[in-house]
Amino acid sequence: MTLPASLAVRRFAPSGPPAGPPVLLLHGFASDGHTDWVSTGWPGALTAAGRPVLVPDLPGHGSSPVLAGTTPKAVTGELALAVGEVSEVDVVGYSLGARLAWELPALLPVRRLVLGGLSPHEPFGAVDVEAALAFAGGGKLPADPLTAAIARMITAPGRDPAALAQCIEGLRREPFVPRAGTVAVSTRFVAGRDDPVSAGIETLVPLVPGSDLVLVPGDHGGALRGASFRTAALAFLGAGRE
Repeated sequence: MTLPASLAVRRFAPSGPPAGPPVLLLHGFASDGHTDWVSTGWPGALTAAGRPVLVPDLPGHGSSPVLAGTTPKAVTGELALAVGEVSEVDVVGYSLGARLAWELPALLPVRRLVLGGLSPHEPFGAVDVEAALAFAGGGKLPADPLTAAIARMITAPGRDPAALAQCIEGLRREPFVPRAGTVAVSTRFVAGRDDPVSAGIETLVPLVPGSDLVLVPGDHGGALRGASFRTAALAFLGAGRE
């Protein structure tokens, strides 16, 4: 499988013959594939169950450069190129990764979809990007709590504030407006019981026929790192025990 040079993708293969389709793992905003997935043991658990795994860094994150297009349409197009020609693929996304994964069944032969930590609304719509960038340049922390939180995220060690700001602008140009009929594949929603980001995620379940919602311990970061999320996802993908 040939991967495009524009997107950094980690690949993991099982030791024996594949026991199912590859699994695409999509990380959250201001993170990267290693932080969200590799360091928390996901590729090891999946390959032990016989599943090939793809872990990309989203544009402007980790080892992937900023691309000319940062809208969800442009990014999901890059992700489809990264997966390449497959008969089936399972997708697990968290936070921003889940928002992008919502669009992928239109581009890829998705078999099953796990959407974790997903906000039912566009989370970046009210962010003052200029104020966040001003903080990154040495200015004051924005007074708005949401913008302040984003400002801290884009200035965390190893992050590129300008690249992440460009990512936000692209997302704002195509805000997340979930509609019935967009997703028609087997889907499991997962959210932390104490996660304010995914508050209202239960309203998405009726939009996807046959989907379910699993609540796990933790806030937004805690749910991602906790074993309960991985267990719920792997069981749904057929890569673990119920």
